[in-house]
Amino acid sequence: MAQDPVKVDAKHYKVDFENAQVRVLRITYGPHEKSVMHAHPASVAVFLTDGNVKFTLPDGKTLSSDVKAGMVQWNGGGKHLPENVGDKPFELILVELKGKHAAAKAK
Repeated sequence: MAQDPVKVDAKHYKVDFENAQVRVLRITYGPHEKSVMHAHPASVAVFLTDGNVKFTLPDGKTLSSDVKAGMVQWNGGGKHLPENVGDKPFELILVELKGKHAAAKAK
């Protein structure tokens, strides 16, 4: 089982708010910084800066994504190892859903 990013990578992941329904993370990466393999439940990401991110999946496949400040994205949850492949710092807010909401699939 992949681990909680707040516990295994406190440098990049901070809890801004938490209750029984959601956990809100502030995620910050410096240029060319990477994390460790970890997991998130279903969540909504709000990007605060432009960024170039690469995700390595448990099977070794990689996905790259260019994001813009102000973008909002749904993610159904899963394991990954993120890396800021850009030359600038990168920041986003991630709203993780808890309970039965976390198991919901994107429609």
